Amino acid sequence: MEHDAVEHDALETPNLSFGRGDQPGRGTPYADYVRLEELHALQRPKSDEPAELSFIITTQVMELLFDLLRHEWTIARQALRADDLPAALAALRRGTHTQDVLVESWGLLATMTPREFNAFRSLFGEASGFQSSAFLQLEFMIGNKNAALLKMYDGMPRVRAELAETLRSPGLYDEALALLARRGLAVRPETSEERHRPSEEVAAAWRRVYTEPEFAGLQPLGEALLDVAERVTRWRQRHLSTVKRTMGGKPGSGGSSGLAWLRRSAEQDVFPELWAIRDEL
Repeated sequence: MEHDAVEHDALETPNLSFGRGDQPGRGTPYADYVRLEELHALQRPKSDEPAELSFIITTQVMELLFDLLRHEWTIARQALRADDLPAALAALRRGTHTQDVLVESWGLLATMTPREFNAFRSLFGEASGFQSSAFLQLEFMIGNKNAALLKMYDGMPRVRAELAETLRSPGLYDEALALLARRGLAVRPETSEERHRPSEEVAAAWRRVYTEPEFAGLQPLGEALLDVAERVTRWRQRHLSTVKRTMGGKPGSGGSSGLAWLRRSAEQDVFPELWAIRDEL
């Protein structure tokens, strides 16, 4: 009975057109809207190892989530610049849900044994997640900037130009500090193309946010940024443990030092002043 009801409802529901999907021979509106044929044609394993499909799909999903997170952080940056704190907090909150899914995505790769991974690892040559421009966009946006990394994209002018623009532009934390300055806190925001370095001036401003009633309204921003930072650390830690489990201490495929590099990354605090002042609160 339930099955019959579903079929009846489908026949009676008006056809919702998304582009060309409702035309004869074009497929369903849903398939057209989400580009199903293209999406499901992107997985092309190079080996007969079953685990390779999981590796490819998980990596592709991560790339899409990187784009979604960049979208939310861009909205947050714009809202902060416009002094619209509620909109900024909403975007950061949506972004943390995306981050949570990204962190959990490592579980799909952690199931691979070294034998399974080695069965196809050599087939992707020097390809490495370290080369992901979408991921690098996120790193630049949280202040982990390094202009030397643009060299990887010399053969991709459009991608290189986009990354260079993000490198030059105020990041998420820069915009937060600029808002603090406009609210009367002694911070001199300085956009830099280098990695953010901890500053006592910045720490003092956040300390006042958490200890002086006049600035208490900015505490949700500090906590939202800490939510972002904590999830970045979780991502890095999960990356480290997954690599350690699936390939051990071998050098990374892109030429990195593998576990040593991942360990250093996992130990690096994001938005460091927000962590440093916790000792005093």
